[in-house]
Amino acid sequence: MDGCSSRGKIIIAFCKFFIQYPFRRFQQMTLTRLQGIADNYNVSYNIDAHFQLLTEQYQNISDNINGFKATAENDLSSLKFWTRKLQKKSKKLDLKVNALEKAVNDINRQQTKDKKEQALLLTNLTEEVQSQKNQITSLFANKDKIEANVQILQEVEQSLFNTATKKHFRVRQNLSRTQDHPPSSGTEVHRQTDPQAYNSHAVQQSFISSLAVCNVKSMLYFPNSSTDDYVTFKKGVSTGIHELSICTWLQVGSGYLGTMLSYATEENDNKLVLHGRNSTTQTSIHFVIGDPAYRELPVDSLLDGKWHHICLIWSSIEGKYWYYIDRRLVSTGSKFQKGYEISPGGSLVIGQEQDSMGGGFDITESFVGSLAGFAVWNQALTPGEVSGIVMGKGLPRGTIITLDDIAEVKGNVQHIACGCLEYCF
Repeated sequence: MDGCSSRGKIIIAFCKFFIQYPFRRFQQMTLTRLQGIADNYNVSYNIDAHFQLLTEQYQNISDNINGFKATAENDLSSLKFWTRKLQKKSKKLDLKVNALEKAVNDINRQQTKDKKEQALLLTNLTEEVQSQKNQITSLFANKDKIEANVQILQEVEQSLFNTATKKHFRVRQNLSRTQDHPPSSGTEVHRQTDPQAYNSHAVQQSFISSLAVCNVKSMLYFPNSSTDDYVTFKKGVSTGIHELSICTWLQVGSGYLGTMLSYATEENDNKLVLHGRNSTTQTSIHFVIGDPAYRELPVDSLLDGKWHHICLIWSSIEGKYWYYIDRRLVSTGSKFQKGYEISPGGSLVIGQEQDSMGGGFDITESFVGSLAGFAVWNQALTPGEVSGIVMGKGLPRGTIITLDDIAEVKGNVQHIACGCLEYCF
């Protein structure tokens, strides 16, 4: 009974196992399937949201791609523009390089040509020097003969000069006898001098006499220091001046050189001045162009009572000046009123320094002495032209003011006609 009961329990347990196992497996599979369905449901539920997100991301990517494309197109267009510009510059540079190479080649050819010409000139110069040496040797060999001929020429010249002096004095005497009244001050006159005094002056000025300077026409004589003694001009500066030349023969025996020339305008009373004054030890005068700009010029060699020729030249274009005494350049300088203009419409006076237009004179600044052949040009004379004036040649063309343009001669100043410098005394 007990055995049957035990077997029955086993069978029942066995039956329960076989019944429960398939059921559990089925239950597990069912749960797995239900979980998959739930998952699929969740996916389906969120697919619209995912699709919307994907759409937005796609749109952002599309916008970025379009922006990149536009930027790339702009960069490409700019690159093409600069490429074309670079190509043009390259062509220009190529042209310049070619032109430079051509210029260098031309320079090299010209230098080669110049070297050949210089070599030829050097050869010719050597031959010329040798020829000059031969001539000098010949001159030394004939030195005695030449000195004898020079002596003869000097004697002939002295004889001719004495004859001319006597004739001139006789003419002066005849003219003086025909004058009923002595000339008044400030008019054109001829001063009288006895033959002995004239010969003394002529000996003192033998160099000038031998030059036969006959381009002066007339002279101004300022006898003493006075604010009443000065000369004005009817013809002034009509246009602006950028280049200037002032030349004159000068004779000063007073021991100082006063103001020779003063040009004043309303805006500046020292527009152009050759300013000097009476001082114990005067060695220079001021050359003023547009106060306060000035340069100092030496004058000690002029204060010996003899005739000297001076030329003062200025160029606004170059900003330079040149100062000649008796054909010799004694002073020059640069950086002097470059680009400046001496304006027209002013008052020009000889013999006094103007502190206002036409007046404001100072007796210590008076000019005392003689000026002959005074002339002004609105151009810069060359050294050759300056030398030509001193040697008695005609005045260069282009004068804007001479002593023929005098308006008034004031005080005791005398305007004396003397065609040649040897008669200006």
